[in-house]
Amino acid sequence: MSVAEAGLLASDSGDAAAGAGSGLNVLLVDDEPDIGLAAGEALRDAGHRVTVLMSGADALQKLTTQVFDVMICDIRLPGMDGLTLFRRARQESPDTTVILMTAFAAVQDAVAAVKEGAHDYLTKPFDIDEITLRVQRIAEHRSLLRELDDARAQLAQHGAEETVIGRSPQMLRLMDRVNTIATSHAPVLIRGESGTGKELIARALHDRGPRRGKPFVAVNCAAFPDTLLEAELFGHERGAFTGAVRRRDGRFRAAHGGTLLLDEVAEMSQPAQAKLLRVLQEGTIEPLGTNETVRVDVRVVSATHRDLKERIATGLFREDLYYRLNVLDVDIPPLRDRKGDLPLLVQYFLKKFTKTGRQIPSLTPAAWKALSQFPFPGNVRELGHAIEHAAVLAEGGDIDVRHLPRDIVRATEKTEELAAVPRPLGTALKEFEREYLQRALAQADGKRTVAAEILGISRKNLWEKLRMHGFSE
Repeated sequence: MSVAEAGLLASDSGDAAAGAGSGLNVLLVDDEPDIGLAAGEALRDAGHRVTVLMSGADALQKLTTQVFDVMICDIRLPGMDGLTLFRRARQESPDTTVILMTAFAAVQDAVAAVKEGAHDYLTKPFDIDEITLRVQRIAEHRSLLRELDDARAQLAQHGAEETVIGRSPQMLRLMDRVNTIATSHAPVLIRGESGTGKELIARALHDRGPRRGKPFVAVNCAAFPDTLLEAELFGHERGAFTGAVRRRDGRFRAAHGGTLLLDEVAEMSQPAQAKLLRVLQEGTIEPLGTNETVRVDVRVVSATHRDLKERIATGLFREDLYYRLNVLDVDIPPLRDRKGDLPLLVQYFLKKFTKTGRQIPSLTPAAWKALSQFPFPGNVRELGHAIEHAAVLAEGGDIDVRHLPRDIVRATEKTEELAAVPRPLGTALKEFEREYLQRALAQADGKRTVAAEILGISRKNLWEKLRMHGFSE
């Protein structure tokens, strides 16, 4: 779209564009009135506050009296040229992000300015929607930086030693449930994908309940062969089986009075399941190689990433044991469903993997974008590995995309390739509006009246938009 078609953009974008802005203060400097008028109108429609000036001297004077988030200026200006204005702006207002506009013949000047610290440049003639897109990205980046700053403050206030990190609505609801059922002695089944922190939730249940101060014992049921798991859980006498060279009490006895976590409980063999069922029913164990019955007082917490009902249907898991283990349940959301916790988790891992005495590194905008767009199939565990990997390669400096693991870098490159395919403007605006509505609802914890206030629209307008985008009640 050309500058002459800017009016069409403004009328077509409507309310969708209005939801895109984060209310940035923009200084637009160009001596061509048509560009100032069209670009200023498009940016205002996107929710930004725009000041339009036609000379570098006027712009510099304005920068000394008012704070601007973004300055968009032409390189060729009467009197003070755009490059001089950019360099003076860096001194007067170093936090102002600068985008340069240039004719093709002066691209080399713009590239040199980018190396000096300019954010980006646009080559004339350009589409007006390109300016709004660039400013939108700056707004998103500034918003993410604020989230990271908030995350640092929260970790400083609450302590990075907290085991469960999260302030998203999903995690707040999860911890409310943990606090509620922690006071019970009944068995608990924790469900969640690999890497979501099932053992951390089990420890939180133990530490917040009446058994805190007593043993917390964890055993990974998938780590032992079928023949050894029973001996590991229930104990054995010397000579009970080949290799049993000495007596062993077993994990149930070790957890007496406290909590036993059966991680990956779905991997238990059928004989071990039968013995576990008897322990839960009678509160006693029989060590292998003896006829002795030993009473144990243990709260059993089980964890699995599998669908136990599917395992029951295929005959791999006992239904009666399932109901014994699943008296109370906890479901942990995957990281992709609680991206609002990403800033907190990133700061937690940055602090954890930074050597004592060193400054905690920052993320470049590109690195943060890569992390925020990656689905993390390995969840929080995979994020932690990614930050540790990047911190080592960055060697104490800021973390960039090239420092991240290959899977994340490749996913970012693929996303950029797909993004390079042009989409109809209406489609892009609808996708952005839907995502923005989701963020507002998450921030408002699902309260639509609060979300409408955040977005600066009426409740009726919000409900209409939610219906249009297919949001459920």
